[in-house]
Amino acid sequence: MDLRELKYFLATAESGQVSRAANALAISQSSVTAAVRRLEDELGAPLFQRTASGMELTDAGRELRASAQDILDRLERARHITHRQSAVTGTISIAASYTVMGYFLPYHLDRLHQLFPGLEIRPSEQPRESIEEGLLSNRFDMAVMLTSNTANPDLETETLFRSRRRLWVPNNHRFHQAGRVSFADIASEDYIMLTVDEAAQTAMKYWSVLGMQPRVKLRTSSTEAVRSMVANGQGITILSDMVYRPWSLEGKRIGTVQTEREVPTMDVGLAWRKGMEISGPLAVFHDYFRHAFLSPQSPAVVGRG
Repeated sequence: MDLRELKYFLATAESGQVSRAANALAISQSSVTAAVRRLEDELGAPLFQRTASGMELTDAGRELRASAQDILDRLERARHITHRQSAVTGTISIAASYTVMGYFLPYHLDRLHQLFPGLEIRPSEQPRESIEEGLLSNRFDMAVMLTSNTANPDLETETLFRSRRRLWVPNNHRFHQAGRVSFADIASEDYIMLTVDEAAQTAMKYWSVLGMQPRVKLRTSSTEAVRSMVANGQGITILSDMVYRPWSLEGKRIGTVQTEREVPTMDVGLAWRKGMEISGPLAVFHDYFRHAFLSPQSPAVVGRG
Protein backbone atom coordinates (compact mmCIF):
# COMPACT_ATOMS: atom_id res chain seq x y z
CA MET A 1 0.00 0.00 0.00
CA ASP A 2 1.40 3.41 -0.92
CA LEU A 3 0.19 6.99 -0.89
CA ARG A 4 -0.45 7.03 -4.63
CA GLU A 5 -2.86 4.11 -4.34
CA LEU A 6 -4.73 5.86 -1.54
CA LYS A 7 -4.95 9.06 -3.57
CA TYR A 8 -6.31 7.19 -6.62
CA PHE A 9 -8.79 5.31 -4.41
CA LEU A 10 -10.08 8.55 -2.86
CA ALA A 11 -10.43 10.23 -6.25
CA THR A 12 -12.51 7.28 -7.47
CA ALA A 13 -14.64 7.31 -4.31
CA GLU A 14 -15.38 11.02 -4.73
CA SER A 15 -16.08 11.01 -8.46
CA GLY A 16 -17.92 7.70 -8.59
CA GLN A 17 -16.27 6.77 -11.89
CA VAL A 18 -12.79 5.60 -12.86
CA SER A 19 -12.82 7.82 -15.95
CA ARG A 20 -13.58 10.96 -13.94
CA ALA A 21 -10.93 10.10 -11.36
CA ALA A 22 -8.37 9.56 -14.12
CA ASN A 23 -9.24 12.91 -15.73
CA ALA A 24 -8.99 14.74 -12.40
CA LEU A 25 -5.61 13.16 -11.66
CA ALA A 26 -4.35 13.52 -15.25
CA ILE A 27 -3.43 9.83 -15.49
CA SER A 28 -4.71 6.81 -17.40
CA GLN A 29 -7.83 4.87 -16.39
CA SER A 30 -5.76 1.69 -16.26
CA SER A 31 -3.50 3.23 -13.58
CA VAL A 32 -6.52 4.03 -11.40
CA THR A 33 -8.04 0.58 -11.92
CA ALA A 34 -4.75 -1.18 -11.13
CA ALA A 35 -4.26 0.86 -7.94
CA VAL A 36 -7.76 0.03 -6.69
CA ARG A 37 -7.28 -3.66 -7.45
CA ARG A 38 -3.96 -3.72 -5.57
CA LEU A 39 -5.65 -2.21 -2.54
CA GLU A 40 -8.48 -4.74 -2.72
CA ASP A 41 -6.00 -7.62 -3.00
CA GLU A 42 -3.98 -6.36 -0.05
CA LEU A 43 -7.01 -5.77 2.16
CA GLY A 44 -8.79 -8.93 1.06
CA ALA A 45 -12.11 -7.18 0.51
CA PRO A 46 -13.89 -5.42 -2.38
CA LEU A 47 -13.79 -1.64 -1.98
CA PHE A 48 -16.27 -0.84 -4.73
CA GLN A 49 -19.38 -2.39 -6.17
CA ARG A 50 -19.12 -2.01 -9.94
CA THR A 51 -22.48 -0.94 -11.40
CA ALA A 52 -23.71 0.34 -14.74
CA SER A 53 -23.76 3.89 -13.34
CA GLY A 54 -20.28 3.80 -11.81
CA MET A 55 -18.37 2.75 -8.72
CA GLU A 56 -20.28 2.45 -5.42
CA LEU A 57 -18.32 2.15 -2.18
CA THR A 58 -18.85 -1.02 -0.17
CA ASP A 59 -18.90 -0.95 3.63
CA ALA A 60 -15.18 -1.81 3.58
CA GLY A 61 -14.59 0.98 1.07
CA ARG A 62 -16.32 3.55 3.26
CA GLU A 63 -14.21 2.52 6.24
CA LEU A 64 -10.99 2.76 4.21
CA ARG A 65 -12.05 6.13 2.84
CA ALA A 66 -12.00 7.74 6.29
CA SER A 67 -8.64 6.18 7.20
CA ALA A 68 -7.05 7.00 3.85
CA GLN A 69 -8.14 10.60 4.02
CA ASP A 70 -6.77 10.91 7.54
CA ILE A 71 -3.38 9.62 6.37
CA LEU A 72 -3.19 12.11 3.49
CA ASP A 73 -4.38 14.96 5.71
CA ARG A 74 -1.66 14.27 8.26
CA LEU A 75 0.92 14.24 5.49
CA GLU A 76 -0.39 17.57 4.20
CA ARG A 77 -0.16 19.12 7.66
CA ALA A 78 3.41 17.85 8.00
CA ARG A 79 4.34 19.47 4.69
CA HIS A 80 2.88 22.78 5.83
CA ILE A 81 4.39 22.76 9.30
CA THR A 82 7.16 25.18 8.28
CA HIS A 83 4.84 27.26 6.13
CA ARG A 84 2.11 28.17 8.62
CA GLN A 85 0.20 31.24 7.55
CA SER A 86 0.92 33.15 10.78
CA ALA A 87 0.45 36.48 9.00
CA VAL A 88 -3.30 35.84 8.69
CA THR A 89 -5.11 37.43 11.61
CA GLY A 90 -8.67 38.42 12.36
CA THR A 91 -12.00 37.14 13.67
CA ILE A 92 -14.94 35.76 11.73
CA SER A 93 -18.36 34.53 12.86
CA ILE A 94 -19.52 31.27 11.28
CA ALA A 95 -22.94 29.63 11.58
CA ALA A 96 -23.54 25.92 11.05
CA SER A 97 -26.56 23.65 11.13
CA TYR A 98 -26.81 20.70 13.53
CA THR A 99 -25.73 17.98 11.11
CA VAL A 100 -22.85 20.05 9.76
CA MET A 101 -21.65 20.86 13.27
CA GLY A 102 -21.91 17.27 14.43
CA TYR A 103 -20.48 15.39 11.47
CA PHE A 104 -18.40 17.78 9.39
CA LEU A 105 -17.19 21.12 10.71
CA PRO A 106 -15.09 20.36 13.85
CA TYR A 107 -12.48 18.48 11.83
CA HIS A 108 -12.07 21.44 9.48
CA LEU A 109 -12.00 23.97 12.30
CA ASP A 110 -9.01 22.07 13.70
CA ARG A 111 -7.26 22.07 10.30
CA LEU A 112 -7.88 25.79 9.91
CA HIS A 113 -6.42 26.43 13.37
CA GLN A 114 -3.31 24.45 12.47
CA LEU A 115 -2.85 26.28 9.17
CA PHE A 116 -3.88 29.76 10.33
CA PRO A 117 -3.25 30.10 14.08
CA GLY A 118 -3.91 33.85 13.94
CA LEU A 119 -7.42 33.37 12.54
CA GLU A 120 -10.13 33.26 15.23
CA ILE A 121 -13.29 31.48 14.11
CA ARG A 122 -16.38 31.87 16.27
CA PRO A 123 -18.79 29.04 15.38
CA SER A 124 -22.49 29.01 16.27
CA GLU A 125 -24.92 26.11 15.81
CA GLN A 126 -28.29 27.30 14.52
CA PRO A 127 -31.35 25.99 12.64
CA ARG A 128 -31.63 26.96 8.98
CA GLU A 129 -34.07 29.84 9.52
CA SER A 130 -31.80 31.45 12.13
CA ILE A 131 -28.76 30.98 9.89
CA GLU A 132 -30.47 32.73 6.98
CA GLU A 133 -31.67 35.60 9.19
CA GLY A 134 -28.23 35.95 10.76
CA LEU A 135 -26.49 36.13 7.38
CA LEU A 136 -28.88 38.79 6.10
CA SER A 137 -28.53 40.87 9.28
CA ASN A 138 -24.71 40.53 9.29
CA ARG A 139 -24.78 38.64 12.59
CA PHE A 140 -22.86 35.88 10.81
CA ASP A 141 -20.16 36.39 8.20
CA MET A 142 -20.68 33.04 6.49
CA ALA A 143 -22.42 29.72 7.08
CA VAL A 144 -21.56 26.08 6.52
CA MET A 145 -24.93 24.44 6.03
CA LEU A 146 -27.08 22.03 4.05
CA THR A 147 -27.32 23.95 0.80
CA SER A 148 -29.91 21.44 -0.42
CA ASN A 149 -32.28 22.83 2.24
CA THR A 150 -32.10 26.50 1.32
CA ALA A 151 -33.46 28.46 -1.62
CA ASN A 152 -33.29 31.98 -0.18
CA PRO A 153 -32.94 34.41 -3.12
CA ASP A 154 -31.01 36.87 -0.94
CA LEU A 155 -28.19 34.39 -0.29
CA GLU A 156 -25.32 33.11 -2.38
CA THR A 157 -24.51 29.41 -1.92
CA GLU A 158 -21.67 27.20 -3.04
CA THR A 159 -22.06 23.44 -2.70
CA LEU A 160 -18.87 21.67 -1.66
CA PHE A 161 -20.00 18.06 -1.93
CA ARG A 162 -23.12 15.94 -2.28
CA SER A 163 -23.64 13.09 0.16
CA ARG A 164 -25.67 10.21 -1.24
CA ARG A 165 -28.59 8.89 0.77
CA ARG A 166 -28.93 5.11 1.19
CA LEU A 167 -31.13 2.67 3.04
CA TRP A 168 -29.76 1.66 6.46
CA VAL A 169 -30.57 -1.85 7.67
CA PRO A 170 -29.29 -4.21 10.37
CA ASN A 171 -26.48 -6.34 9.02
CA ASN A 172 -28.59 -9.53 9.09
CA HIS A 173 -31.62 -7.97 7.38
CA ARG A 174 -33.02 -9.62 4.26
CA PHE A 175 -32.46 -6.39 2.28
CA HIS A 176 -28.74 -6.28 3.01
CA GLN A 177 -27.71 -8.64 0.23
CA ALA A 178 -30.42 -7.55 -2.19
CA GLY A 179 -28.30 -5.11 -4.18
CA ARG A 180 -31.14 -2.61 -4.66
CA VAL A 181 -34.46 -2.30 -2.84
CA SER A 182 -37.75 -0.82 -4.07
CA PHE A 183 -39.66 1.80 -2.12
CA ALA A 184 -42.63 -0.55 -2.05
CA ASP A 185 -40.52 -3.05 -0.11
CA ILE A 186 -39.18 -0.32 2.18
CA ALA A 187 -42.76 0.83 2.89
CA SER A 188 -43.60 -2.65 4.19
CA GLU A 189 -41.06 -2.32 7.02
CA ASP A 190 -41.10 -0.25 10.20
CA TYR A 191 -39.31 3.05 9.53
CA ILE A 192 -37.27 5.24 11.90
CA MET A 193 -37.65 8.90 10.88
CA LEU A 194 -34.93 11.41 11.72
CA THR A 195 -36.38 14.90 12.16
CA VAL A 196 -33.32 17.14 12.75
CA ASP A 197 -32.25 19.63 10.04
CA GLU A 198 -35.54 19.16 8.19
CA ALA A 199 -34.70 15.53 7.46
CA ALA A 200 -38.32 14.46 7.83
CA GLN A 201 -39.59 17.15 5.42
CA THR A 202 -36.96 16.14 2.87
CA ALA A 203 -37.87 12.48 3.21
CA MET A 204 -41.58 13.09 2.80
CA LYS A 205 -40.95 15.08 -0.39
CA TYR A 206 -39.41 12.14 -2.23
CA TRP A 207 -41.86 9.67 -0.70
CA SER A 208 -44.82 11.80 -1.82
CA VAL A 209 -43.48 11.97 -5.38
CA LEU A 210 -43.81 8.18 -5.45
CA GLY A 211 -47.32 8.31 -4.00
CA MET A 212 -46.24 6.29 -0.95
CA GLN A 213 -45.52 6.80 2.73
CA PRO A 214 -43.09 5.07 5.07
CA ARG A 215 -44.52 3.12 8.02
CA VAL A 216 -43.03 5.40 10.68
CA LYS A 217 -42.48 3.70 14.02
CA LEU A 218 -40.48 6.50 15.66
CA ARG A 219 -39.68 10.15 14.96
CA THR A 220 -36.54 11.43 16.68
CA SER A 221 -34.04 14.28 16.44
CA SER A 222 -31.22 11.98 17.60
CA THR A 223 -29.07 10.40 14.90
CA GLU A 224 -27.63 8.00 17.48
CA ALA A 225 -31.15 6.87 18.42
CA VAL A 226 -31.85 6.13 14.76
CA ARG A 227 -28.56 4.23 14.51
CA SER A 228 -29.32 2.11 17.57
CA MET A 229 -32.92 1.38 16.54
CA VAL A 230 -31.79 0.24 13.09
CA ALA A 231 -28.92 -1.87 14.44
CA ASN A 232 -31.26 -3.53 16.94
CA GLY A 233 -33.73 -4.51 14.23
CA GLN A 234 -36.43 -2.06 15.31
CA GLY A 235 -36.77 -0.47 11.90
CA ILE A 236 -34.92 0.81 8.83
CA THR A 237 -34.24 4.31 7.50
CA ILE A 238 -32.79 6.31 4.63
CA LEU A 239 -29.99 8.69 5.58
CA SER A 240 -26.86 10.19 4.04
CA ASP A 241 -23.39 8.71 3.84
CA MET A 242 -22.01 11.67 5.78
CA VAL A 243 -23.73 10.57 9.00
CA TYR A 244 -23.32 6.83 8.35
CA ARG A 245 -21.23 4.75 10.72
CA PRO A 246 -21.07 0.93 10.43
CA TRP A 247 -21.57 0.37 14.17
CA SER A 248 -24.16 1.42 16.72
CA LEU A 249 -23.25 2.51 20.24
CA GLU A 250 -24.05 -1.04 21.35
CA GLY A 251 -21.48 -2.41 18.90
CA LYS A 252 -24.01 -3.87 16.46
CA ARG A 253 -23.38 -3.71 12.73
CA ILE A 254 -25.36 -1.53 10.30
CA GLY A 255 -25.35 -2.11 6.55
CA THR A 256 -26.41 0.08 3.65
CA VAL A 257 -28.36 -0.71 0.49
CA GLN A 258 -29.06 1.27 -2.66
CA THR A 259 -32.65 2.18 -3.46
CA GLU A 260 -33.99 1.34 -6.90
CA ARG A 261 -35.03 4.96 -7.44
CA GLU A 262 -32.55 7.76 -6.88
CA VAL A 263 -32.97 9.71 -3.64
CA PRO A 264 -31.97 13.40 -3.55
CA THR A 265 -28.49 13.93 -2.15
CA MET A 266 -27.74 15.86 1.03
CA ASP A 267 -25.63 18.79 -0.16
CA VAL A 268 -23.18 20.59 2.13
CA GLY A 269 -21.70 23.96 1.30
CA LEU A 270 -21.14 27.60 2.10
CA ALA A 271 -23.65 30.44 2.20
CA TRP A 272 -23.31 34.22 2.52
CA ARG A 273 -25.31 37.39 1.89
CA LYS A 274 -25.73 38.14 -1.81
CA GLY A 275 -23.48 40.95 -3.00
CA MET A 276 -21.16 40.75 0.01
CA GLU A 277 -17.45 41.15 -0.69
CA ILE A 278 -15.46 38.14 0.49
CA SER A 279 -12.10 39.49 1.60
CA GLY A 280 -9.56 39.40 4.42
CA PRO A 281 -9.93 36.60 7.01
CA LEU A 282 -13.25 35.52 5.49
CA ALA A 283 -11.54 34.97 2.13
CA VAL A 284 -9.05 32.66 3.86
CA PHE A 285 -11.92 30.61 5.29
CA HIS A 286 -13.72 30.52 1.93
CA ASP A 287 -10.58 29.63 -0.04
CA TYR A 288 -9.70 26.81 2.36
CA PHE A 289 -12.95 24.99 1.59
CA ARG A 290 -12.74 25.70 -2.13
CA HIS A 291 -9.25 24.20 -2.23
CA ALA A 292 -10.20 21.18 -0.11
CA PHE A 293 -13.35 20.29 -2.03
CA LEU A 294 -13.46 21.95 -5.43
CA SER A 295 -9.87 21.53 -6.61
CA PRO A 296 -9.65 18.54 -9.01
CA GLN A 297 -6.22 17.66 -7.61
CA SER A 298 -7.45 17.54 -4.02
CA PRO A 299 -10.05 14.81 -3.27
CA ALA A 300 -12.74 16.17 -0.97
CA VAL A 301 -12.37 15.71 2.76
CA VAL A 302 -15.51 14.82 4.67
CA GLY A 303 -15.33 15.58 8.37
CA ARG A 304 -15.38 12.90 10.99
CA GLY A 305 -18.15 12.59 13.54
